[in-house]
Amino acid sequence: MAPRDPADSVHQAPTSSFTDHLTRHRPELLPSSRSLGPSSHGSAAELAPQATTIVSLTYAGGVLMAGDRRATMGNMIASRHIKKVFPADNYSVLGIAGTAGLALDMIRLFQVELEHYEKIEGTPMSLDGKSNRLAAMVRSNLPLALQGLAVVPLFAGFDTQHRAGRLFSYDVTGGRYEEYEHHSVGSGSVFARGALKKLWQPNLDEEDAVRVAVEALYDAADDDSATGGPDMVRRLWPVVYVVNSAGNREIPERELQQLSRDLISRRTAAGLEA
Repeated sequence: MAPRDPADSVHQAPTSSFTDHLTRHRPELLPSSRSLGPSSHGSAAELAPQATTIVSLTYAGGVLMAGDRRATMGNMIASRHIKKVFPADNYSVLGIAGTAGLALDMIRLFQVELEHYEKIEGTPMSLDGKSNRLAAMVRSNLPLALQGLAVVPLFAGFDTQHRAGRLFSYDVTGGRYEEYEHHSVGSGSVFARGALKKLWQPNLDEEDAVRVAVEALYDAADDDSATGGPDMVRRLWPVVYVVNSAGNREIPERELQQLSRDLISRRTAAGLEA
């Protein structure tokens, strides 16, 4: 049996970056390494389902992120049940807008990246480290973004060092920007941001923060056909996560259902009075 070559990369010391590990050994598994190939059915951007509106805002003691449930493909609704907000680890969450398939792969890779780092280093990655690592992943997707398959995430988490919730936005080149109050991405982001500007206040409590997020998504759905509002028939509500010193927590559907019903009742009453 031939002796192992010490230069063999398989036997090198493990790297704390799972993405770097894949780049060395199985680069074809990375989302950014996919080859589109020719298509006779139109551009990939037209054929790929698109995830739409995500909102995020800070509140007293933490940060919140929420997303609607609709994905579109051109002028068609591709899905009414998609989830766009996910926990990245115990103290951070990630929301995606853009090409749904690539975005979901990026989320899974980012989750493994953070878990792998903690196992190798014996300590969780800092919030700044997480946001920078996500920026590198977005940047690696730039060749596909230039072909219309962009992924634009929102990242939020509780900074255990500064004891505060923080929020980061990105552009398709991997540019990272810290937002200090609220932000939104996706096709309905302009309308959601307008609502957030009027509804957000410093030091909101958690209950009011959830209400503001639900109302911002409702306003986005009112003007953007790619954003799905609360669906009373199918009993579909936004996905909402809060992150604070206790970690991340998904808001139960029963609470979101009641908030949505109250919102629609208020809007209906205001319309009748007008």
